[in-house]
Amino acid sequence: MKQSIFLSTVIVVTAIVAFSIWWFILGNPANFRDGENRQVPTNLLGTVFTGGYVVPALICLTLMNLTLVFERQFSLKKANGRASLPVFLKTVQNQLMAGKIDEAVRACDAQRGSAAAIIRTGLERYKTIVGDKKLDVDKKMTETQRAIEEATSLETPLLERNLVALSTIASIATMLGLLGTTIGMIRAFAALATAGAPDAIQLSIGISEALINTALGLFAAIVGIVAYNFFTTKVDNFTYMIDEASYNVVQILNTKTTE
Repeated sequence: MKQSIFLSTVIVVTAIVAFSIWWFILGNPANFRDGENRQVPTNLLGTVFTGGYVVPALICLTLMNLTLVFERQFSLKKANGRASLPVFLKTVQNQLMAGKIDEAVRACDAQRGSAAAIIRTGLERYKTIVGDKKLDVDKKMTETQRAIEEATSLETPLLERNLVALSTIASIATMLGLLGTTIGMIRAFAALATAGAPDAIQLSIGISEALINTALGLFAAIVGIVAYNFFTTKVDNFTYMIDEASYNVVQILNTKTTE
């Protein structure tokens, strides 16, 4: 529910901001030779405005991309924890090898983040069952591993959140850019089809609309694709480190239990 509320809020806010940029900044009468008519642009801002109503939609998608990029960067940094993740994992392993499980749990509490939460869950489960005489070593390790896997399954969706949205935005931006290009070409050909001399203003506006929407659509799509691939790789590397650390923790605990 919280995720849907977040995305809905992002869509509404970026749509309002995008339309405001398009109408009040790009569509400022000062950017046009004919003022309020907004037909003959005198600078780049006015030219972009003539791209039509698809332009604010593309600006909205670009702003959504940037918002989700900042959100993912912040979330992954938070998931990483306070200190360096490799240093934290090494510290926990050293403490476990020394038999200091409580110190390792406190290190997880101080570190926070997804990796710390997963390892802490495994350690807490191990502390609960280590003194159970009814369970042999293999069953204790199995229970510890199961607790770690359950914690990992809960943390992974948080790491991958909004990645699908980035991919979807990239696809929609490409289609919207193509739509704007088509509308612009229709307007250009309509200007050529007028009786007598072609309407030069409408012809130039149609061509500008086509090219501007193409450029904005490609820009928004490129940002979305690059961000999606970047964060997907980052999440994969992060989960790999968690899996490797979890495996090492279980192996160390298994060694200490059999001693």
